[in-house]
Amino acid sequence: METIALFTISALLLSALWVYAKSSKKAAPLPPGPFGFPIVGYLPFLRPNLHHQFTDLAHKHGPIFKLQLGSRLFVVVNSPSIAKEVVRDHDAVFANRSPPIAGRIGTYGGRDIAWSPNGTYWRDIRKLFVREMLSSANLRACYEHRREEVRKAIRSVRSRTGEAVNIGELASSTEIRVVERMIWGSTLGSDEAKIDQFGAEFREIMGKYIAIVAEPNISDFFPWLARFDLQRVEARMEGMVKLVDNIFDPIIKEGVRIVSEKSGSTTKREERKDFLQILLELKNRDDNAGKSLDFQAIKAMLLDIVIGATDTTATMVEWVMTSLLDNPEIMKEVQTELEENVGMNNIVEEIHLPKLIYLDAVIKETLRLYPALPLLLNRSPTQSTQVGGYTIPKDTTLFLNIHAIHRDPQVWDNPLEFRPERFLNQTSSGLDYTGNDHRFLPFGSGRRICAGIPLAEKMLVYILGSLLHSFDWHLSEGEKLDLSSKFLIVNKKSDPLIVVPTPRLSNFELYQ
Repeated sequence: METIALFTISALLLSALWVYAKSSKKAAPLPPGPFGFPIVGYLPFLRPNLHHQFTDLAHKHGPIFKLQLGSRLFVVVNSPSIAKEVVRDHDAVFANRSPPIAGRIGTYGGRDIAWSPNGTYWRDIRKLFVREMLSSANLRACYEHRREEVRKAIRSVRSRTGEAVNIGELASSTEIRVVERMIWGSTLGSDEAKIDQFGAEFREIMGKYIAIVAEPNISDFFPWLARFDLQRVEARMEGMVKLVDNIFDPIIKEGVRIVSEKSGSTTKREERKDFLQILLELKNRDDNAGKSLDFQAIKAMLLDIVIGATDTTATMVEWVMTSLLDNPEIMKEVQTELEENVGMNNIVEEIHLPKLIYLDAVIKETLRLYPALPLLLNRSPTQSTQVGGYTIPKDTTLFLNIHAIHRDPQVWDNPLEFRPERFLNQTSSGLDYTGNDHRFLPFGSGRRICAGIPLAEKMLVYILGSLLHSFDWHLSEGEKLDLSSKFLIVNKKSDPLIVVPTPRLSNFELYQ
């Protein structure tokens, strides 16, 4: 009996010691990083080259580091292996966003695809966007939109032969008209004047809108000041939101009229619906999809699509052309590929795009060195999680530093050299836009990967192929090529690329 009692007491003591030892184990530490200043810690966010600043800190503090900015903790991931933990191993935990206060206000309360939190609403609107607008069938059906707008761009350049062309503006105006025709083209019908008007208005405000959303506010770093800061930020955003409403409201009003007429008609209307009409029809339904869509949610989605699809694509067209002008022998090789696969007596069509392997490699190499979103959009864990051997507390704002990952010398041979061939060898077979190879994440990965990849990929190759096949390009006499950038969420060139075209095709009719 005494033996049993002794054994029982010993077992209890050992269990208690085990529980104590387990509970007393230290949690994984926070990542390393520079000392944070609680009051002025947000000042680094005011610098124009934040992605370069973060990459410099990565060289000092390693593949993952923290920044204490005000009362907020920020973590920056700079290596493919740790990025994989975030976007694959713990993707569900890190699928939330931490939108800046201006971003929430500018998207009608964060109701767009980019900033809305992970949940039923976000999943529903993202699926809707992918299914109705970016399906293979719909992209095929919208080919004529893309073809017409690219041909207009080529005609415009040809009519100004010898004059300097702003590549960013040309790409932006082309892309925005393509997107407009996809999302509300059927609503406006054949009214080209209205499409031009709305496109011009949007281009005018887009840069200012992005700049205001990208600019940090004190409540982004001291959340407890949000109720005091909200009125000031709302006042700054009010003018921008009103300008956006002035564009969207008349289009939505016309869409409501058309959808109402169709629903009340006894004869079947065969006209093809645009994305706006699909959204308005869903809004009228009594199911969950309809209940989650009101006019503000619709405007938030439209805003997201127009800005997201236009700004990043136009930015990358400009960076690709800049990279080719900086490497004229590579530009010549691209043009030789176009001559062989398209022909000098033909224009570029989308059927040619799969054959333009080298141009595709050039675009990928440009996205590696100059990703449109060098920090992507932030992520925020819903619970404390270990990543890279460190603790990432709940609600931390986490950035994937794509700029550093794409230039990591442990991953890329001679990473600062522009070498498209690196995307043509066997070791690069998985380096596509799907985000499965964590060495190359220009559009992100996991649940929050960019939804617009299918359209962006088509438009990048199509616009660039058409410009490079139809014209030779050179800087104006005395001009020097500028490769510097500025960070406004999107990685833009510091100075716009303005170049002079010379027609390459001898048959004038090919420019019509």
